[in-house]
Amino acid sequence: NYLIENHTGFFKIDLATKKELLDLLNIEHRYLQAFDLIYLPDMVGKEVNSNFLETYLEDIILIELKTTKKYLPENPKGFFFGATENEFNFGKILGARFRFCFVSINEKGSSFSLQTIDELEARIKNRRIQFQINL
Repeated sequence: NYLIENHTGFFKIDLATKKELLDLLNIEHRYLQAFDLIYLPDMVGKEVNSNFLETYLEDIILIELKTTKKYLPENPKGFFFGATENEFNFGKILGARFRFCFVSINEKGSSFSLQTIDELEARIKNRRIQFQINL
């Protein structure tokens, strides 16, 4: 909500619209959970529908949100987050059309930082694998 309410160009889309967007991009639906928003810099107040997707398809950037309440004056420096292999693979498929968006919501100052996979890879200091198991 912070992004949508305070910055132009960010749009939340529903599941059906996400599926339609992936179909237009010829990308498998297994990546439905690999992005949360779409971003079109400087776009204001448009309704996201089929016509919108087709009209602006080449300009749409898919965004995966990562949020923290930690104060980060040099966002994303100091950000700690979890990410799935699927998110990284999706970012590699889309290249510059995908960004991780690091959002810091803090009373001292809120901020966000958009990072491509390549930009993020250059910044990563430490990475570890964690298994998540369902029984």
